[in-house]
Amino acid sequence: MIRYEVSRGRATITIDDPERRNPMSTETMLGLADATRRALADDDVAVIVYTGAGDTAFSAGGDLSGGFVDDPIGLHRSRGALADLFRLVVRGGKPTIARVNGHALAGGFGLAVACDFVICVEDAKLGTPEIAVGLWPMMISAVLLRSMPRKAVLDLMMTGRLITPDEALRLGAVTRVVPRHELDAAVDEVVDALTEKSRAVLELGRDSFYAIADLDFDTALDRLQGGLTAVALTEDAKEGVAAFLEKRSPRWAGR
Repeated sequence: MIRYEVSRGRATITIDDPERRNPMSTETMLGLADATRRALADDDVAVIVYTGAGDTAFSAGGDLSGGFVDDPIGLHRSRGALADLFRLVVRGGKPTIARVNGHALAGGFGLAVACDFVICVEDAKLGTPEIAVGLWPMMISAVLLRSMPRKAVLDLMMTGRLITPDEALRLGAVTRVVPRHELDAAVDEVVDALTEKSRAVLELGRDSFYAIADLDFDTALDRLQGGLTAVALTEDAKEGVAAFLEKRSPRWAGR
């Protein structure tokens, strides 16, 4: 159910089950995690893009056909697959983009929001409708609460209402909303901007950004002070400053 492609510094990971609106089954989550590890280990990959096949859904969320009663222990363990995926997306060190080509619901919404950039078509529906079938979006809470206001997250979870990409943009869940015919161009624009930057500095800066999310003010400042020193000591920082002073384009080494 997962398609993996690499081209020009970009790994594209596609949930490939459009007839069922690209559900987040346990098999799919394990496949997404494996594909993400593959992209993180590939030196030719600078940016990871997640998307769904077709033009209806990025992912409609959990695969309810798998049953939620017959094997509760097995299902409990399967939730670890989604937790592992979120950890890889956030902590992997490489920039991530969600190419949201259609509806992103439940776990699919969580995967999109976990990415650094969320570029969404304007006619998609987004949200956490689990409450309507007697479930609760537990795992994605860790992701949504790091991007959206707490009351807004609770509203979506308790009511199950779906929102437009424009509302998601206002709430901080989406980076950019575009007409469908501009989706690929918008993704390409971000990929190009990222691949032109120093990979070393992007990784150090991105790691620091996420690391301070739950720290108190003083601890965060200490962590950022160390992070700035680490960035300043890279070869790329020295090259970037030299290139600026010499009025030329930098030649990044990735170190």
